[in-house]
Amino acid sequence: MTSRQRSAESNSLSPRRRTVVKAAAATAVLAAPLAAALPARAADEAPAFLHGVASGDPLPDGILLWTRVTPTTKAVPGSGLGPDTEVGWVVARDKAFTTVVAKGSVTATTASDHTVKADVRGLTPATDYWFRFSAGGTESPAARTRTAPASDAAVANLRFGVVSCANWEAGYFSSYRHLAARGDLDAWLHLGDYIYEYGSGEYGTRDTVVRQHAPAHEILTLADYRIRHGKYKTDPDLQALHAVAPVVAIWDDHEFANDAWSGGAENHTEGAEGSWSARQAAAKQAYFEWMPVRPAIAGTTYRRLRFGKLADLSLLDLRSFRSQQVAVGNGSVDDPDRTITGRAQLDWLKAGLKSSDTTWRLVGNSVMISPFAIGSLSADLLRPLAELLGLPKDGLALNTDQWDGYTDDRRELLAHLRSNAIRNTVFLTGDIHMAWANDVPVDAGTYPLSASAATEFVVTSVTSDNLDDLLKVPEGTVTALAAPVIQVANRHVHWVDTDRHGYGVLDITADRAQMDYYVLSDKTKANATSSWARSYRTRTGTQKVERTYTPV
Repeated sequence: MTSRQRSAESNSLSPRRRTVVKAAAATAVLAAPLAAALPARAADEAPAFLHGVASGDPLPDGILLWTRVTPTTKAVPGSGLGPDTEVGWVVARDKAFTTVVAKGSVTATTASDHTVKADVRGLTPATDYWFRFSAGGTESPAARTRTAPASDAAVANLRFGVVSCANWEAGYFSSYRHLAARGDLDAWLHLGDYIYEYGSGEYGTRDTVVRQHAPAHEILTLADYRIRHGKYKTDPDLQALHAVAPVVAIWDDHEFANDAWSGGAENHTEGAEGSWSARQAAAKQAYFEWMPVRPAIAGTTYRRLRFGKLADLSLLDLRSFRSQQVAVGNGSVDDPDRTITGRAQLDWLKAGLKSSDTTWRLVGNSVMISPFAIGSLSADLLRPLAELLGLPKDGLALNTDQWDGYTDDRRELLAHLRSNAIRNTVFLTGDIHMAWANDVPVDAGTYPLSASAATEFVVTSVTSDNLDDLLKVPEGTVTALAAPVIQVANRHVHWVDTDRHGYGVLDITADRAQMDYYVLSDKTKANATSSWARSYRTRTGTQKVERTYTPV
């Protein structure tokens, strides 16, 4: 999700905000931010599991387990301190661990920031398991996970939590707590912006930092990214969700820097903040250390998981290979030499969608694929919307950070779906900090006469600012005004909520895929309540979204 755009005046300042001074601060003594990244702990040297436990990327016969051990009080994230520590793991059929089915050990070292993973195989498909870690006589909390159904299994139902865009400083992660409390998830999908890279107070908080992240400066180095990931993993609501179901995650730009592309980012100054290649490598290393995600092709997050005969899930990496974003209005968005996926990933996606024999083809997609025109919005609504989307504030009709900025890739993919009669493709999307339910038309200009090639469910942010936050008006104010205008200009959009924060629950049967949208009472309150807002579904074979009036 793109954030505020820097003004021409700020770009001309010398020195700029992000200068050698700030870069030097990023490599200064780390004691304070490192300590801030951890909860209070007794001054002893016994190992501790302060960052929770997690699982991810479920397979029919396996699951990836994760934790981080703190072997000594000084061995905090990013410190490079602490001895090698043997960490045991155990997997059981029951919470009491009376029926152990697998166990082993792995060594935590400074090379991986004392994070460890165990890729456990030989498990039974579609089965709940419990796991925990131990080190030096200390046991981690116990957690639940679940394997995927057998590849050839006839699966009646799947249910996934769906989230994106969690800005620590903007509020509390109550969405995670409410998803954890359900107890009915096969897995949960994180569609990007699991962390944010900004310095304290630099990114959307309605001018109020609800809780300060660590380190306080913008993260640039490997130590910085490790500290920030470590801070996030101390959140009790995030720990709770990781402890009840496996996560399936992809990254977007803020795991690196705002509006990242293959050769740089809007929020990166080459030289003053080091090289982009070094920063990108540091961000990727910390991500794979701190997330229960299997590195896939070329060390990216694009990969595919299968859930029996009911669904497969193609997960995209739309940052590592993309061409640089272009300014709107110059025609370059249609340049066939520009790409959001990269040639290899697009070919992989097309081949997987064509060869799939499942009922549903889900695509984990970090930025919106549906076309979005905003040119008919009034100026008072257009300016904050343009800021949220990273558009020029004089108002133009697309967001070049989304698939709108890479129309040749989109045309090729949608034409592939149509020409091969590939049905039941559902894009699951984050990034935009708003909730949407869309048809994905082959030609938006002639819709609804044009066919719809797929459908798209977009979830809002966990905490990151949306329109009411930018305008500093009561929640719901902007949606009431903007949504009808957005839908007039975008007839394939069945619903949009521009204001609220929350999460989605995707429920899949052979007959339909349904997204239930839930919203929070107040993201700035640790005890925020959750309520159902709306539901939309696509019935098998239709490639169309329709409203339904009852959540699953």
